[in-house]
Amino acid sequence: MERHEVVCLGESMALFVPAQPGPVHEARDWTLSVGGAESNVASHLARAGFHARWVSALGNDSLGRAVRDRIAAVGVDVTDVRTDPVRPTGLYVKEASADGSPVRYYRRGSAASGMGPELLATVGAGKTSLVHISGITAALSPSCLDLLWAVLALPIRVSFDVNWRPALWTELDKSVLRELADRADIVFVGDDEAEAVWGVCEVEEIRSLLPNPAEIVVKHGARGATLLTDSETVFEAALKVDVVEPVGAGDAFAAGFLAADLNGESVRRRLRRGHLTAAGVLLTAEDLGEPLPEPIVAKLLDADEATWSGAHVTAGGVILP
Repeated sequence: MERHEVVCLGESMALFVPAQPGPVHEARDWTLSVGGAESNVASHLARAGFHARWVSALGNDSLGRAVRDRIAAVGVDVTDVRTDPVRPTGLYVKEASADGSPVRYYRRGSAASGMGPELLATVGAGKTSLVHISGITAALSPSCLDLLWAVLALPIRVSFDVNWRPALWTELDKSVLRELADRADIVFVGDDEAEAVWGVCEVEEIRSLLPNPAEIVVKHGARGATLLTDSETVFEAALKVDVVEPVGAGDAFAAGFLAADLNGESVRRRLRRGHLTAAGVLLTAEDLGEPLPEPIVAKLLDADEATWSGAHVTAGGVILP
């Protein structure tokens, strides 16, 4: 059977995380990693057996080469990542905390901010099952926003993660995020994001604001997630996880959900696969983490409610009731 091809389009940056824990004000050694919502989704989908292409732009510098190589090493197709001869690769620095991680961005004028609708020539509408984008790209530059509108006009299913980053929107009109989301086929949004951006947090209110998407996934943090379709509303509780820090878990959830959606799995399995994929990321300070063992995933996908709600994901393994 031919593999689904998914295109994930957006900026990824060099990411520096502390090599060891400690107070945020202390100087420490740092570890180079990679951070980017769309390439995170592509990486998880590649691990799941999909042909995942990441489309973006990087600087002609050592950080850009490191980002490209690390994403490719996971199995993502990076053939259509453009090298910008002038603009640099963006970077950010992240602390690590289970309650949320302070992040400092150095991305203004980055190579990815120069992206525009011309990148669509690499998408290939005839062979692509889905394009995944996020609201982060909309804030990078006017040409990046034009690129998202062009993606949403394609005759391809599009998933859109709101991915609210308030630091990027201080001088921009955030109302465009509602317009973009309402044009997508699948939308991911946290209830906290919806409240910050649109002033609503209940699933019914979010559906009223976004009447057109076929599927809306409202994430409720550690409580769980709700899927709204044209015909049903389904809530699935999150797994109990010993959280190291949460950054990247939303991307992992989106990838797990999309993998199950593309494979035609049930509504409940889509939500559970999202939670299971996110759990592996919650156990690490990096944005990608390691997937949970496949036998455990297979067992929990169809587990009864007692087994699902009693499962506990720890660094040493998954404890089942």
